[in-house]
Amino acid sequence: MADAYQTTAQVAYFNKVDMELMVSDVLNESPLVQAMAARSTRSNSFVYTRQTAAPSVGVRSANDGIENTVGTYESVTANLKIFDASFGMDIAVAQSDERGVDHAIGVEAVTHLQQSMFEIEQQVLNGTTGNLAGGFDGFADQTNLNGASDSMVVNAGGTTASTGSSVYLIKMGEGDVQLLWGQDGEISIGDRQIVERAGSSTGRFPAFYHPIVSWCGLKIGSTYSVSRIANLTEDSGKGLTDALVYDALSKFPASRQPNVIVMNRRSLEQLRSSRTATNATGAPAPRPAEVDGYPIIVTDAISNTEALLTS
Repeated sequence: MADAYQTTAQVAYFNKVDMELMVSDVLNESPLVQAMAARSTRSNSFVYTRQTAAPSVGVRSANDGIENTVGTYESVTANLKIFDASFGMDIAVAQSDERGVDHAIGVEAVTHLQQSMFEIEQQVLNGTTGNLAGGFDGFADQTNLNGASDSMVVNAGGTTASTGSSVYLIKMGEGDVQLLWGQDGEISIGDRQIVERAGSSTGRFPAFYHPIVSWCGLKIGSTYSVSRIANLTEDSGKGLTDALVYDALSKFPASRQPNVIVMNRRSLEQLRSSRTATNATGAPAPRPAEVDGYPIIVTDAISNTEALLTS
């Protein structure tokens, strides 16, 4: 049976809801966030210990000894960041909704929360180099994933910079990749307030203001928690194939294989097309749902215009 982990939908919660909202609805536009292992933290940082080298053991002769050595460890701190989905709405605009003010505010809240979750998904994948500079470090920031010859990178060899993309293989769980939700997992929705705001061109106007704030971060437990297939492009022969996925799978230790493969729509089509080209009948292959039993998650948070990785 496959491993099961707590996910964001089980860990994060709304502290106060005066709108008809459900976490699962909000996460529909963020399929990776929805599937990721997650945990809550009390503070706005999370400290954990990572083993960097094993102790040595050996065979000894009678009446002789071996040198005593111990494993080495390091302390790692993952800092959480504030994701703010707060919004304001002109009272007159809200009152013009034929279903009432609550409906107008609720629709706006859902769209802001969806966008916040999508930006968290972008942050996980693209980090500070490809998304919000003030956010937490993501996969693309890691020193073992940001160079074409890095230890956990498979270089697809594409050369057209304007068409670059990546695929990530992720091992989730307590010792590997987890989303971190601060303040004990609370997504804080404050009371609706009436405030005065400056007009877009002149004067002031009354508005409803709804604060929606959460703390979120990312834990990447091990060097072997994530593998990346980089420099996928539209160049001939430089798209995603099963062979590249198997190369990426070979980067993981035998006992710690990934849970999911994450890609965008173009990479999925490249993979499907490569299977059509190699099947016995030549009939169009179906859209792939997995590779060797590892499920595929398709997200729009990975672009087709990434900067190419160099050595």
